[in-house]
Amino acid sequence: MRRHPALPYTLPFGVFIALLTMNQVVPVPAWLRFFLSMAAILAVSRPALAGRPSRPLQSILLGVAIFVIWVGPDFLFPNWHLFFLFDNGLVGHPFSNTAPVVQNDPIFLVFRILTSVIAVPILEELFWRGWLMRYFIDSHQFQRVALGAFTPFAFWAVAALFASEHGSFWDVGLIAGILFNWWAIRTRNLWDCILAHAVTNGVLAAYVVLGAHWQYWL
Repeated sequence: MRRHPALPYTLPFGVFIALLTMNQVVPVPAWLRFFLSMAAILAVSRPALAGRPSRPLQSILLGVAIFVIWVGPDFLFPNWHLFFLFDNGLVGHPFSNTAPVVQNDPIFLVFRILTSVIAVPILEELFWRGWLMRYFIDSHQFQRVALGAFTPFAFWAVAALFASEHGSFWDVGLIAGILFNWWAIRTRNLWDCILAHAVTNGVLAAYVVLGAHWQYWL
């Protein structure tokens, strides 16, 4: 860890992205994605996850607000993400890759939700706010940069890259990235960002499953 200080922040994210990429070629069961992602977090990231949320209530409220922002455009304008800016060969298409055959599979749903609510908030916040924002400020010794430190380039570059990760939903992904970045700067606490992110994903998962809005699970 001393030789590779970025590893606790980057390895779980790398494992998760590798599993998603592999899933395009060979199906990777939802339970395996969850357990491998959590194994990576537990193996290398525990030192980076010391502490607890400093503003739990505000983080929960922020998470709910980001959920509203995420689904709001499609709720108000049902064809919003069918507009060519969000539905093209570059950013992808706003249609779910969740096969109908597994949409009623309780095992799939449990592990898909656990991945969204537990694994993804931890590994993404470790990567985006815990590492990349600090790396953009000092690429040689990011660990000397305080969590929540601000420069315009680091802020907007991470927000833009976070948006690009979300394909056809890059517009709401950009707003979410801005808000998560702002919360990291405001709280200087990674767990507040993880909690907010987990709430957003949890409420979104309920919205997807209960309302059959599968397009949000890309």
